[in-house]
Amino acid sequence: MVFFPNCKINLGLNIISKRVDGYHELETVFYPIGIKDALEIIQKEPIDTVSRGEIQFQSSGLVIKGDPDDNLCIKAYKRLQKDFPELPSVQMHLHKVIPMGAGLGGGSADGAFTLQLLNQYFQLSLTKEKLASYALELGSDCPFFIYNKPAFASSRGEKIEEIFLDLSCYKWLIVYPAIHISTAWAFANISPKKPTVSILDIIQTPITDWKSNLQNDFEPAIIENYPEIGEIKTELYQQGALYASLSGSGSAVYGLFQKDCSVSLSFQNKYRVYEI
Repeated sequence: MVFFPNCKINLGLNIISKRVDGYHELETVFYPIGIKDALEIIQKEPIDTVSRGEIQFQSSGLVIKGDPDDNLCIKAYKRLQKDFPELPSVQMHLHKVIPMGAGLGGGSADGAFTLQLLNQYFQLSLTKEKLASYALELGSDCPFFIYNKPAFASSRGEKIEEIFLDLSCYKWLIVYPAIHISTAWAFANISPKKPTVSILDIIQTPITDWKSNLQNDFEPAIIENYPEIGEIKTELYQQGALYASLSGSGSAVYGLFQKDCSVSLSFQNKYRVYEI
């Protein structure tokens, strides 16, 4: 069985306050985008009773760095295994297309889609609400990918409120400059503040107003330290973007364009560019 985990972008991101548990109160709008990984899971027959309930994980495409045990696909399987100890051994293959460390939520999507794939493949009869609770244990933005529809997210990103927002009549250009930005560093370099107007209200205004009103609180510090990210945003606007922004804590920058807008980016060979 094969699923295709998609990524997301953040439309606005306000960091409101730091919580006593170390997390931050925030608000943002998550919007699903059609850059997709491919995730395949098949049941593997165990050699003996000792090998029952094991996972064999392989990946292709973009290189996934770090400890394989930290991969959210593996963590998703192991979390379900705690509640379903008879879960069969599986072979899992992830073909990675969504760039990592880009603020696009690719790893979170992979973990959430793993939960859904296992639920469907092995007929576990888990509701979306239960899957979302498992997803939250993997990461704050993972529950979004269980529902995978435009949503206003609050608290630390796990409170999801579905909203009506259809941007299918526009095209997206997403530029990934292959810069790794530490999320911890990004949070350490902002001063939380309560916004005067909620993103939920701004997102209902005409897109032509977003440039002035829809902000990502991470941008100032990140652009100051990584000026090429600011240059990408500037060029997207020069090419006719109606709105452009850093996604999450970066480093991907996206532009929202009219469908018939002709765009010729000077950095296409330098950075990875996706058109949706």
